[in-house]
Amino acid sequence: MPVRLRRRLPLPSRRGTVSVVVTAVLAGGAFAGLLSVTGTSRTPEAHAAPEAKGPGTRVTGVEAGTDAGPVRRTGPWTVTPKQPGKGGTSVLQIVAHPDDDLFFMNPDTSQSLRSGNPLTSVYLTAGESDGVNARPRDIATTTPDKAGYAEARQNGIRAAYAEMATGDRTSPWDRVSIPTAGGGAAELDTLRALPRIRLVWVQLREAGSTSGDRPHSMNGLWHGRIGTLESQRSAGTPVAADFTYTKDQVVATITGLLDRFRPTFVRMQDPTPGTDPKTGRAKDHQDHLYGARFTQAALARYAELPGRPRIGVQNYLGYPTSALPHTLDPETAGAKLKTLKTYAWLDGVRYCGTIAGCGDLKVAARPAGRGWAQTVRYARGTSTSWVQRDGRGGLNAFSVLDGQLAAWRMPARGGWHGPTLLPGGGMDSGVTSVALPDGRIAVYGTRTTQTGLTGTGTGGYRREVVTTAQTSPGGPFGPWRPLGTPERDDASGTSDISAPAVTVDGAGLATVLLRDSHHRLTAREQRADGSWGPWAVLGGTDVYGDPVAATDGEGRSYVFASTPRTVLVWARPEPGAPLKGPVRTGLPATTLALSASPAPDGEGVRLWFRKPSSGDLRSADFSGAAPVSPFTELPGGVAGFGPVSGGDGILAVRSRTGFLATAPHGRTASGPVWTLERFLFSGAPDAGPDGVAAIGLDGRLHWTPAGPMSTAP
Repeated sequence: MPVRLRRRLPLPSRRGTVSVVVTAVLAGGAFAGLLSVTGTSRTPEAHAAPEAKGPGTRVTGVEAGTDAGPVRRTGPWTVTPKQPGKGGTSVLQIVAHPDDDLFFMNPDTSQSLRSGNPLTSVYLTAGESDGVNARPRDIATTTPDKAGYAEARQNGIRAAYAEMATGDRTSPWDRVSIPTAGGGAAELDTLRALPRIRLVWVQLREAGSTSGDRPHSMNGLWHGRIGTLESQRSAGTPVAADFTYTKDQVVATITGLLDRFRPTFVRMQDPTPGTDPKTGRAKDHQDHLYGARFTQAALARYAELPGRPRIGVQNYLGYPTSALPHTLDPETAGAKLKTLKTYAWLDGVRYCGTIAGCGDLKVAARPAGRGWAQTVRYARGTSTSWVQRDGRGGLNAFSVLDGQLAAWRMPARGGWHGPTLLPGGGMDSGVTSVALPDGRIAVYGTRTTQTGLTGTGTGGYRREVVTTAQTSPGGPFGPWRPLGTPERDDASGTSDISAPAVTVDGAGLATVLLRDSHHRLTAREQRADGSWGPWAVLGGTDVYGDPVAATDGEGRSYVFASTPRTVLVWARPEPGAPLKGPVRTGLPATTLALSASPAPDGEGVRLWFRKPSSGDLRSADFSGAAPVSPFTELPGGVAGFGPVSGGDGILAVRSRTGFLATAPHGRTASGPVWTLERFLFSGAPDAGPDGVAAIGLDGRLHWTPAGPMSTAP
């Protein structure tokens, strides 16, 4: 059932404005000067723990450590009862190596640790590498010890988690051996001061190389080059004996951990990180890639078990973040780096009492990684177009739970109902929805299918676009329709396609747009008879993230895609005309997370994005009406990361705390005043003319209606 809150939006404060001029021209002169840009300057919310502030407290810029405008925190939400027999929020993180969570999932990890809800982190490999726990200057004189290095990395993780949760890196853990569903054993560590925080060490052998040929690895096991993969126990582990796993036993082990800890939300790495076009090698560590694919397989198997909580999933990009703009503001990046320094045992004080060492000295030489401390990036699930009104006046919201499309509906009169899970599994996180001219709603997403998960065969892996539409306005959805993929095969690009963006013309015909593994924009168009044409390359180079699309009040379509340096735009100058582009907008670099919607005044569309390394919010209005438009900077932003959802008169974003932040917004000199809602959520919010929606980590829909707020019935 959805969650509905009672709150009052604070009035905005008045600020000054700054203006400059920007010009953009579309190819062939079809659209000349279609750009106006509005930037929102930075106003981070206070970084104190949320529990330290009372309901309705105003947080000033002084408290936030800046001269920023005020931020307001609201009181508790009014919530509907949980499902009978189901617990509250519980998060399970599954990564390949000790430190993948700290580099690629923080600050989400630290926010969960402070939330009061259970958090369990699972490490699939021992992370033993070459067995040398030393800074680069000391490697030549250090004796390799794989079991010892694995233990040192465990010590570093335990210290980092203890410090994030309690403030004391020496806070003790209880360590025991537990049997696994794969027939082996794993180590379970429980933080004594906060038993809801747990670490699980599966202790499989790691590849020992980012992309080198290492048959004795999860990569080799996945592709059937070996029949079993050995364990690598750490020096101090309570697991008493070595073991080996087949491919099916690894899937069974992860499935068993899901069943043991019964999460409502799973964080995992990216199973499709792409390949380097020059070398053909995967851009991410092979353990990251195949650990994620084993986790995908386990989630699909677990979804078949009855009586368990529904699960949402978030994927995180790994090594490829190095080449992309930073997403975190300095304060958040600094806190993340502090945790990494604790893991790296930077001070050298032997507080853990083991010979192996108290952290990972390899990381000590570069605790920020290759820009990883300044960034967190979701690989999927960033759509802000998942709430739609149908032709019968009802609201519809969509997410993915248990690998199925989850649909909620609120009729024109009454409350939200759902979720209803549509048949058909394998759906990836993040779907987008569009309203069709006849009042129906269509939903688009990507679906992953895996075969050959038992035995020693190589199996198959395929990711493709799928769509479903209501059979009538407000009615049920029909079967999924596959639209394929522009990719030649999985091996050439690891099925690295973006989430789809969709435009619909006046006749109800759709164009689906994807970023492919070559970082180009590709499209597939629907024909008048309802069939679909082939995938075609629309151009663009160095495109990253998910493209977004919107249609203005005149029926003109716009498609936007980010590069590390600017934003590209394709435009349909009139209904029925082909998309033209790409054109460089002249916009500065963004964090790649874009959102677009019709402009509130009905002319053109509005693009929202963030400034790198700050969390600043900015917007750009696109229209074909004039060759030159002003760039306006409005004060009153909120630090954080991810897409900005801009509805008619209201904004919704992920704040630095991880909480949903909302603010009234208009084209005035007044800057918005932000309101923080006290819950963590998945993906991105959707702010529209009807209200703001977000999916909590408990899998429930949270909804704030636009206009005067009321208490849920």
